[in-house]
Order: sequence, then structure tokens, then C-alpha cells
Amino acid sequence: MLAVVLPIPALWSASPFIAWSISLTLSRRKAKLSANQIIFLREIARKTWAFFEAFVGPEDNWLPPDNYQEDPVPTIAHRTPPTNMGLALLSNLSAYDFGYIPAGHLIERTKNALQTMEKMERYRGHFFNWYDTKSLKPLQPPYISSVDSGNLAGYLMILRPGLLDLPDQKILEPRLFEAIDDTLRILVDLTEGPSMERLIKFRNELKVIADSSPSTLIALRLWLVQLTESAAEVIEGYITDPDHQAFWWAQSLHRQCLSFLDELTFLAPWILLPPLPDNLITFPGINGIPTLRDLSKIDNKLLPDIGNFLTPDAKPEMIKLINDLKQSVTEASQRANERIEVIEHLALKAGEFTHIEYDFLYDKGRHLLSVGYNVDERRKDTSYYDLLASEARFTSFVAIAQGQIPQESWFSLGRLLTSVGGDPVLLSWSGSMFEYLMPLLVMPTYENTLLDQTYKTAVERQVEYGKRRSAPWGISESGYNTVDVHLNYQYRAFGVPGMGLNEELPETWAVAPSVPAPPCGGAPARRSHTLCGLAVLCMLETNVLSNLF
Repeated sequence: MLAVVLPIPALWSASPFIAWSISLTLSRRKAKLSANQIIFLREIARKTWAFFEAFVGPEDNWLPPDNYQEDPVPTIAHRTPPTNMGLALLSNLSAYDFGYIPAGHLIERTKNALQTMEKMERYRGHFFNWYDTKSLKPLQPPYISSVDSGNLAGYLMILRPGLLDLPDQKILEPRLFEAIDDTLRILVDLTEGPSMERLIKFRNELKVIADSSPSTLIALRLWLVQLTESAAEVIEGYITDPDHQAFWWAQSLHRQCLSFLDELTFLAPWILLPPLPDNLITFPGINGIPTLRDLSKIDNKLLPDIGNFLTPDAKPEMIKLINDLKQSVTEASQRANERIEVIEHLALKAGEFTHIEYDFLYDKGRHLLSVGYNVDERRKDTSYYDLLASEARFTSFVAIAQGQIPQESWFSLGRLLTSVGGDPVLLSWSGSMFEYLMPLLVMPTYENTLLDQTYKTAVERQVEYGKRRSAPWGISESGYNTVDVHLNYQYRAFGVPGMGLNEELPETWAVAPSVPAPPCGGAPARRSHTLCGLAVLCMLETNVLSNLF
């Protein structure tokens, strides 16, 4: 009897601890990547940025062309949908986060793209499904795609706080040297012969910088000048073969170094003055690396005190140096304030583009969004996005967050289940990586949920299917080796059997490319709708890899 009774008071005493422990928030499992894995991912990110660096420019009004095809005929598809427009904007932000471009380049590229978007015809706030990137005219028939509109709105909602965070970041971060090393590694892999000597010299200089961890404006400028000059010497080793990929990457290495040097001298012009005396160089704010917001106020902070150095017995050269310093500080403050104004304007404009109407796309009875709307015919599609395991869930997520559609829409998305290797997984339409992982680029995920389990199982199934067919994994919507009369690759959905509802999947399949190349070389037939998805997967450093591996 005593043996039965004794555990009861023990359990009663322990009950507060038990209640406390089971109510704790589950800690997220963090990825533990090796150094080689991190380098591998960074190289993919850098190669991915090369696509946007090479193709998103004035020729296409700063919009991303849909694809670049090298074989059998080099072709750039001068058309783009809203999803690609948004992903290109986020790719700029990601390139800044990685250190591939300075904030000035991010702002300029964002400004150019948003100015272009402002000129483009829209319908009830929506961008049309396709535009000619040269004329900016909608392609016929004018059509509104629910999923593309939702993607763009969501990406702009992410872009806005990313821009507003810029004023509180230092004008240059040490990560830029790691980013330069990413470019250098790719160039080394493409190089043979005498040119390697220049690369070894450059790499040794870069290693010295990394070990020294420069933390002052003067040190940063000295190193950037040296690297820029060395990068110019590197280019000379490839001039004899300008069609080789290595020549493009050598030029990119030089552009990368020069862009940060220009950024530094633009925002802190006093570093171009003759050497300052010790009592000035150690003056608070003169040599430390400021944030843009600090820089915007530096004139009020420093000018009165700098003026105190002009004593009656000051020599002419000192008077000139002090006056030049005061002018440089004034210019720096003015430039910082102007940049902050531009940032705030761009953030405002990005927010305005998210204001779109959903009522003409939403079916109140089904609580679902229609696939799209034909503007000429004023006709809503009779098909609806009704699967949770599809790219459309992000549109529903965004529209609910904006208060445009009710929460019932989320719970009306279908949750058909199947079992793969004993693990439950949500069925998609075609069983593609795109459907499962595209929204996860920017959406949160939570461990021990059905969606989180689906992501992991989908990837595991893709890996297993690839091994079984002795091929890489990553099957998705993609261009494939069938061409039209103009020798353009065709495009269709591919997926893993058993994970999709579509029973008409082709017996042949294509692995969606994830590592793009500049126009001088690389793999053929890249469609940027898939390309951008896998590109930003590597670039945004979101929770995808952390949760899957």
C-alpha cells in the first residue's frame, strides 16, 4: 500500500517543474556546416550573383531577363514576370548582405528598377504577368497572375525593411574581404598557367588583410587601393583570351575592389587629404568607421571642434588642411543625408507597390484565389489555387497579412497527404522542388509541423530519386532539351513520381540549374523563374538549409 501512495506526493511536488518544462518554447535546431560546405555555398551564391550582375542592367531597363541560353544559339529572353522582378530586387539586397556590392550600388540598382516599374502599365495595382523588358509593354494577352502578384508584393515587403536598415549599418564592413575571396576562388578554379602567379600574389595580400582585420578608414583605404591595383594586374593575364570565363571573372574581381574603394572615398572624402597630424587623426569620428546615420550628423559634431585647431599662429599649410578637412566633413554629411533621403523614398515606393486589390481574384465561397484574370476579356479563371504544397501559399500568406483576404483562405488550401518512406508529406501538383521550397525562401517555418516535415521529406525523396537514376537531384520546372523553330528551349514542369497529383508527368526529366554563369560561358537554357528561386535560396541565407541538413 505504501509503495502505491508514495509516488503521488512525489509527483505532486514535481508538478510545477513538469508544467514549466513542457511549456518551454522548443529551441530550433541549427545547422552545423563544415568549412568546406560554407565555402561551397558561398561560391554558389557568388556565381548566382554573376547572373544578375551580368544581365540586369540598362539594356533591359534594370529588369531581369527571363533566361539566357547559350546553345545552340546564344539568346537572351527579353521578357520578365513580376516574380522575377521581385527576386531581382531581393538579389541586390542579398548581394549587399554578402559583401559583393556596397550600399551605394544596392541603392542605385534598386532605384533604377523601381523607376522602371513606375513606368509600367498596371491593373488595379497588379503588374501584368509578362512584360517586354525593352519596350516595357505587357505581352499579349494582358493577364494578371495571382501567384506572381503575391510573390512580388511579398518580396517588396521584405525589401522595404532591408532598405530602411541601411542607415544604421557601417559604411563598409569587414565582410567585403571575404566576399572578394569568393570571387577570387572562382577565378582560381578557371585559371591555369602564368596567370596563376598574379592570383597567388593577390591571395597572399588578401590573407594579410583578413588577419589584420582593418577597423579604421585609413587602413581600409590603404588595403583597398592595394587590392584594386593588384586586381588590375590580374586582368592583364587574361587579355589574350577575352572570350574565356576567366576574363569576365577577372574583370569582376577588379570591379568589386574598385566599387568599395569608390564608396569609401565618396562617403569619407577627407581620407584623400594629405596625412593629418596625430592630434587630428585620433580625433573622435575622423578615423573610425561610421554608420551612414552617424555620418549624416558628423558636421554638427566635428566642425566646431575642428575649427579650434585654427590658432592665430597656425601655418598656411595647416590653415589650408583644416579648411579642406572642414569642407570634406561638410560634403560627407550632405552626401549621407541625401542618401538617407533616397533610401526612405525607395522604401516608401516599395511599400506603395504592395497595394494591390484581391477582391476580383478571390472566391468568397471557396475562400480561394483564382489562378488569374484575363484583363481584355474581364474574365476570372475558373481554376483555383487549392494546394498548401504549392508556390501559391505565399500569396495567400501575404494577402492575409495585409488584411485583404480572411484567414479562412489559409485553412481552405488542400492538405492531401501521402507517405514517403514512412514519413507523411503533403502532395503537390507535380512533386517539384519549386512547389515545395520556393515559398520557404522568405516564409518562416516551424519545427515539428506538417509543413516542416514536408520540406525535409521532399528533399530526402529528391535526393533518393536522383541517386536511383544516377543523376543530380533538384527536379523542378525547367527549360529542357526540346527547341522551337527559333531554337529556343521549351519549358515545362518536372517532378518526382509519387509526390504529385499530376499523373501526366513526362518520363524524361530535367534537373533545374542552380549555378548560373556570366554570358561568356556556362550551362545552357536557364529560366530565371527557376534560376532566381534557387539563386536566392543560396543567397538569402534563410532557414532552408538550416532546417533541412
